[in-house]
Amino acid sequence: MVTPSELRIGVLAVQGDVGPHCEVLARLSALPLPVKSPADLDRVDGLILPGGESTTIGLLLKKSGLDAAIQDHHRRRGLPLFGTCAGLILLAKRLEETPDQPRLSLLDVTVRRNAFGRQIESCETVIDAPLFGASPLRALFIRAPFIADAGPQVEILARWRDRVVLVREGAILASAFHPELTDDDRVHRYFLRQLVAARPAT
Repeated sequence: MVTPSELRIGVLAVQGDVGPHCEVLARLSALPLPVKSPADLDRVDGLILPGGESTTIGLLLKKSGLDAAIQDHHRRRGLPLFGTCAGLILLAKRLEETPDQPRLSLLDVTVRRNAFGRQIESCETVIDAPLFGASPLRALFIRAPFIADAGPQVEILARWRDRVVLVREGAILASAFHPELTDDDRVHRYFLRQLVAARPAT
């Protein structure tokens, strides 16, 4: 298994919450690399899809060809993916309100957008996630979606207010909240160690 210092982690950098993810990765000794074109994917061991405006990001992915490139890298070489907030929406196979929104459709979940309310109702809280240790995870919800339904291969890692907010399906990790905006880096560490470093060499 490779160490975090050997990992090159792409952060999708077409729009959204890019900088905080890069800061967490650097703090964990991984090398963050901005991904703006399909060619950038050849250089990374994993990819984070950050929060932002999911409709805008989806359109930019389609325009640049990054949508097909990400799908190809994930399916062909098992590129690990981690989506937060808007990234979760982009990964979902099904959306309740906007089923035709451009996205990657790789994660077997149904997502409801803005499920926790408007911007003013955003909050920082703690959620129980036994996989990550005895202490609850710190989580920031900003106009957050949640997972209304998950396929049989999707592992539910955390809930908040009885709603599913963190899942894994194979080499895909997705959260409804923003772990990069708190001082709790356990979700990023899990992505690096369990999805990226642990995957077979290609």
